[in-house]
Amino acid sequence: MGEEGQVLNSNYILVGGFLGAGKTTAILKAAEIISQRGLRVGLITNDQSQGLVDTVMLASHGFPTEEITGGCFCCRFPSLVEASQRLENASRPDVFLAEPVGSCTDLFATVVLPLRKMYGDQFGVSPLSVLVDPVRVQRVLGLKSGKSFSPKVTYIYEKQLEEADILVVNKRELLEPEELKTLVETLQAKYPRAQVLTMSARSGDGVEAWLDAIQNYGSTPNALRRLGQMDVDYDLYADGEALLGWLNMTVQLGGNEFDGNEFLINLLSDLQKRVSDSSADGMRIAHLKATLTPSQGNDVGVANLVRDDFSVEQSHRLQEPLSEGTLLLNFRAEASPELMRNLADSSLRALLAQLRLTGQEVLVEAFRPSRPNPTHRLAEV
Repeated sequence: MGEEGQVLNSNYILVGGFLGAGKTTAILKAAEIISQRGLRVGLITNDQSQGLVDTVMLASHGFPTEEITGGCFCCRFPSLVEASQRLENASRPDVFLAEPVGSCTDLFATVVLPLRKMYGDQFGVSPLSVLVDPVRVQRVLGLKSGKSFSPKVTYIYEKQLEEADILVVNKRELLEPEELKTLVETLQAKYPRAQVLTMSARSGDGVEAWLDAIQNYGSTPNALRRLGQMDVDYDLYADGEALLGWLNMTVQLGGNEFDGNEFLINLLSDLQKRVSDSSADGMRIAHLKATLTPSQGNDVGVANLVRDDFSVEQSHRLQEPLSEGTLLLNFRAEASPELMRNLADSSLRALLAQLRLTGQEVLVEAFRPSRPNPTHRLAEV
């Protein structure tokens, strides 16, 4: 952002990017910075189903948060507008930060333009930011070997990159300086219309520069070079989404006092191992994350895994042991939802037995996303 107290030129910031790119962490850090400037922030999360880890994590920091479930912003456009209006009525945010489902693309034509053209008198809409995980995008671009998604899922990923106004390489600390330089140069050459930035949302390095880029985007040479809708093959898009499995679980835990931080790490690590040992050909983790919230107090533990061959990370640690709490597990993978549920059930049952805990399922949804059917799809004039 610019000078202290300065309002962003546009007050609706849409943060896209594939599953595991670090969008929620980036939104949280951006919200903290904007709040420090004396501005009010409202957050909007989005998922194909209910029971979203991101909503719990963001709300635990005290920010007004709305959740859109049952489809992406593009397919639930009226719900997005209603959520924005509820936030407006409740807390009158100066800035909205909205995170669409990580498997969605074509956001400019189906979300940004409709907001600008239908609700421009209510919301100013910023350029579209798209975040990427550096290792995953290296593999997609052929800069690094390793596990990646099938061609139809990769199609969605590449379309997300193509439509970005501001393309942000997040988690830059994972790459050596020369690797990062090569990646930025490759992205800039392949997507010349985008402004390419790097940052580390976890540490906060580069987040203010990203917010500055959003604020000042209208004055950059590339800002007016978008000529119309991006060409999207919706059949291929739908096929790619249909290859992804979605699993959301909400489980009430109880029993002996236990270390919630170790619980989260062990649960996700065991599930990662079971995925690796699974005989399912081509199974790829897109994102695996979980929260554990004690029955009393406002504490929350958060752990996540963004790739098959990465380590489980914990972004929020519980301060004390607990004996009762709520576990939320969000699992996204290129795999059968039934297999994902079986593996998650096995990991959870094994850990509960080891700790002599009980677990009561409150919500379980395992499915593949339905065909994208945008409410609106507009072309720039």
